[in-house]
Amino acid sequence: MEEGSSSYKLIVKSLTDKAPAKIEVVKRAEEDFGVMKNLLRKIETELLETMSTVDKRIVIKYSERGPFDLEFKICDDILIFSLHSDAFTFPENHQIWKSSYTQHGEKKVYFGMISVYNFLTDSLKYNRSNDIGVLIARAFVNHENHFFVEGKKQLGFLFNDLEHDTFTEQRIRDFLESTILHSLNSDIFTPPFEQVKMISVQDLMEKNLSSLVSTGKRLGFKLQSDTDIQ
Repeated sequence: MEEGSSSYKLIVKSLTDKAPAKIEVVKRAEEDFGVMKNLLRKIETELLETMSTVDKRIVIKYSERGPFDLEFKICDDILIFSLHSDAFTFPENHQIWKSSYTQHGEKKVYFGMISVYNFLTDSLKYNRSNDIGVLIARAFVNHENHFFVEGKKQLGFLFNDLEHDTFTEQRIRDFLESTILHSLNSDIFTPPFEQVKMISVQDLMEKNLSSLVSTGKRLGFKLQSDTDIQ
C-alpha cells in the first residue's frame, strides 16, 4: 500500500482519531478501578467495626481475585467487580447519543467498563457449579471521567447524568454502596416446583443433592434479559 493512497490516509486518520482515545479511556478506567479497591477496603473496615457490636457472625470481607476482579463478601452475598481491558462505544440507538454532551468530540463516546455481578456466598464456598450469578450493574467511564451506569432498579437511574456526573471518589463510593445495598435487598427466590421435581439416578450418584438445583437471585426468571436493566 502506498503511503499517499486514500486507504493509507484513512488508516492514519482512524489511528489518530480513535487509538489515543481508547488508550486514554482504558487508563482512566484502571485508575478508577484502583480507587474502587481502596474504597472497598475502607468500607470493609468501617462495616466490620460497626457490625462488631451487632452480631460478630456477620461476614464482611474484601479480597482480590486478580488484577481485574475484586470480591466483596457481605453476609450471604458476594459481589464481583470486574474491569474490562478494552474500550467500548454504543450502537446508534443507545440513549447516550441523545445527550448534547456526546455531540461535541468523538473521544467522548469511548468508555471503559466495570461490571458488577452478584453471587451467593455458598455458591462459591461449596463449588455449586449449577448456581447462577446475576449482572446487576455496568459502570461506563470516558477519558474525561464522565460516567453513567446501566443497572437494576435504582442503579439504573441514580447514575444516568453523563453530561454532568464525574466518577469522583465520592461518586465511586456512592456507586459501591448502591450495589451492596441492592444485593442485600434482593432475596433468594425458590425455583418453581415443576422445574426441580425430578432428578436422574446419574445426577444423584455424581452430585450432592444440594447441588442439583440451581440457586441464585431471582431464580425462575429470564436472568439474561431482565427488563429492569436500563
